[in-house]
Amino acid sequence: MPVTISAPVHHELIIKKSRFIACVQPMPDRASAQAVVQQLWALHPGAAHVCWALLAGGQSAAVDDGEPSGTAGRPMLEVLRHQDLEGVLATVVRYFGGVKLGAGGLVRAYTDAVAQALLHAEKVPLQRLLTQQCQLPYALEGWLRRELEQAGATLTQVDHQAMVRMQWQLPETAAPALAERIGEGGQGRIAWLEHW
Repeated sequence: MPVTISAPVHHELIIKKSRFIACVQPMPDRASAQAVVQQLWALHPGAAHVCWALLAGGQSAAVDDGEPSGTAGRPMLEVLRHQDLEGVLATVVRYFGGVKLGAGGLVRAYTDAVAQALLHAEKVPLQRLLTQQCQLPYALEGWLRRELEQAGATLTQVDHQAMVRMQWQLPETAAPALAERIGEGGQGRIAWLEHW
């Protein structure tokens, strides 16, 4: 089951005078990842490289940023994949120390920097969310709001017309039990909607 991390974690390595500053953090998409990389360049204008790897659904990436091809981004991405992570960005800022590490040394340095940072990460399971919606009489709105709260659902939209329309999201695993409670408690007065 894919997992993500709850908060950013950092680790720093010094190898033959080169400084590798790693950060692994939750990240929803490629545009957000690129914004983080730009911020790192602003914070570290003297850095030689800002390499990064992203696993975020179909928006994965592995960027060597001037290091020899395949020595930074791809090894970092493999660390993330090996730990079955999703929605995670790994970045490593490198300050060159004057000693070349060679391709094998670079792969080890970038891999170790990310792997060491992940040792301190709190991993949390990813839950698929399901969106549900229904239409109900005004008299049942308060009751349904309490049911949604108790089930851990997040109310996303409410529309008050002749009837109340409500839309919410909740973990896919909790949906069947909630649907059953709503069916029983609504006593036939709640209509499930496919489209808003």
